[in-house]
Amino acid sequence: MKIIVSLTDNRPDPWIEGLKAELPGAQIETWQPGAAQADHAVVWAPSQQLLDEQPQLHGLFNIGAGVDALLKLKVPPQTRIVRLDDAGMSVQMAEYVCHTLIRHFREFDVYEADAREGRWSYRKPRLRRDFPVGIMGLGVLGERVAKAVAQFEFPVLGWSRSPKAIDGVKVFSGEAQFDEFLSSTRVLVNLLPLTDATRGILNRNTLGKLRPGGYLISIARGAHLVEDDLIPMLDAGQLAGATLDVFQVEPLPADHAFWRHPKITVTPHGSARTLREESIAQIAGKIRAMEQGLPVSGVVDPVRGY
Repeated sequence: MKIIVSLTDNRPDPWIEGLKAELPGAQIETWQPGAAQADHAVVWAPSQQLLDEQPQLHGLFNIGAGVDALLKLKVPPQTRIVRLDDAGMSVQMAEYVCHTLIRHFREFDVYEADAREGRWSYRKPRLRRDFPVGIMGLGVLGERVAKAVAQFEFPVLGWSRSPKAIDGVKVFSGEAQFDEFLSSTRVLVNLLPLTDATRGILNRNTLGKLRPGGYLISIARGAHLVEDDLIPMLDAGQLAGATLDVFQVEPLPADHAFWRHPKITVTPHGSARTLREESIAQIAGKIRAMEQGLPVSGVVDPVRGY
C-alpha cells in the first residue's frame, strides 16, 4: 500500500513519521510531480496536478474538517473524499464558543474597557433565559458545542438541513423552520459546512431576523458572511456585536475595518486547530478500514458538499 502526503503550508515530515508508526507496512512519502501511482493521499489544499496524476486514488484524506477547497477541484470519480470526524477539534470549538458567549453575556468586554480607563463600574445582571443561543449546523462539532452551552443553562436551539434529536436542545430543520429558528435566537453560532447553499447565508436578511440585541459568533468559513452587511447593522444597533474567527480573505488585511470596529472581536482562525496525533490515528484507522472493505465515517457526499 502506498500513501502520498501533500500539505500546503504544513510540514509533511511529522505527518509522514506518524503515519509510518501507525501503518508500518505502508510506503509513505511526500508527493512530488510525476510520482508513481498511490492508493491513498493525505492532503491539505492539494493541487489539481496531484489529482490529475493520481486517478487511481481510493481515498483522499483531508487533515481538517472543512472540505470546501477539495470540492472545487476535479476529483477522480472513484476517489472518496474523507474528512476528519473530530480529532480534538470539537472540544476546542466548545471552549471558544462558551468563552465568547460568557464574555458577551457577562459584559466582560465592557469591564475590560472600563478597567483600561481606571473606572470601577457596575453592570446589572442579565438573565440567561433572555439569551437563547442558536447553533447553525449540528454535525459532530455543532452537537458538541450545543451540549457545552447547555451546561451553562442557556436556552439552546439548533438548526440543520435534516432533522436531528439532541437532548436539551430545541432543534429546527430545513428551510421551512429556518426563519423560526432565527427569530428565536439571540446569540447565533455558525458551524455550517460551506456549500453553494450556505455561501453568504449570514447576511442582512438572516441576521436581521435575530432577536433584539443579536450577537454573531462566526467560526466556520469566512464565505458564510456577507462582510459588507455586518458593520451597517452594528452601527444601526440591529446587532449588539460579533466575534469573527474566519474571513473572506485570510490573513485579514491590516486595513480591514473589522480590526478597528468597537463591536467586533477578531481572532486569527484559531477557534479549533487540527491536533496532529489524534488526526494521524484517525486517518490511519480509516485507511485500514477502507483497505479491509469496512465502512468508513466522514466520507463526503459531493452533491451535499459535506
